[in-house]
Amino acid sequence: MTRAGIGLRLLVQALAFLIVIGPHWLSLRFGRGRLAAHIPVLFHRLFLRLFSVRVTQTGTPPPPGEPALVLANHVSWLDIVALGSLRPLSFVAKSEIEGWPLIGPLAKLQRTVFIERAKRAATASVNATVGERLVNGDLIVLFAEGTTGDGLRLLPFRSSLVGAARAALAAEAGGLARIRLQPLALAYPRRNGLPVTRAERPEIAWYGDMDLVPHLGLFAGRGPIDVHVDWGAPIAFDAATDRKVATAQAEAAVRRSLREIRLGGLPPRPAPAAPEMAGEGADVSAPGIAAV
Repeated sequence: MTRAGIGLRLLVQALAFLIVIGPHWLSLRFGRGRLAAHIPVLFHRLFLRLFSVRVTQTGTPPPPGEPALVLANHVSWLDIVALGSLRPLSFVAKSEIEGWPLIGPLAKLQRTVFIERAKRAATASVNATVGERLVNGDLIVLFAEGTTGDGLRLLPFRSSLVGAARAALAAEAGGLARIRLQPLALAYPRRNGLPVTRAERPEIAWYGDMDLVPHLGLFAGRGPIDVHVDWGAPIAFDAATDRKVATAQAEAAVRRSLREIRLGGLPPRPAPAAPEMAGEGADVSAPGIAAV
């Protein structure tokens, strides 16, 4: 992809943002937010189409309307676009992102919950906020490693923000009897139809002290990418559940899924609970994405 081609695609994406930001704000301010929940899905799917990224998912995602706290591994900023294209959901992210050019407004569009990780007291506040969102039926994604990795190794999952599930159980207004913890594995197995090599990882994964602009150039200029999203078996979280044990179970489930994806197969999964949800191996990219 040439620089002119990349620039044109970014221009189209920017114009789309300007078009949707007004209806999105009006939906949140004066409506029930239903339109605002679906606008980011369309926005992310446009990005996938423009930059030839195909997302496939396996496993059983939460049924529509069921609150769930998703515990996922984290490889790249592209994780947000890939997951955001599947269905309405929100993320928990570090507070610095809120002030970043372009990415900050996009995070707000997704109704992201921001946390100041340098302040220990902030964890309780974020857990309370996420707990309220869960009570209201939201799907919240927590990148449980706390940072991005190269996609080859899984870092230990942190359990502190899983306390949001406890907050949802204890909420004064409409506290839930049980919360669904949903393990989720993200992998980038192929580029241009071929397995991604270790040397190609920095073109997709964004981690450490990598500069964003050169990384974006490598991402956009080297051809189509496949993203594999695997929803693991849900973990029931209730008043008797040990937060650290549940987090460890989610980490083990994600680790198994990543291993299976690397080996070219996945363990059998039950059929989706709702007929409208994509099933085993379904391609959930925007129509027109080139298969790779």
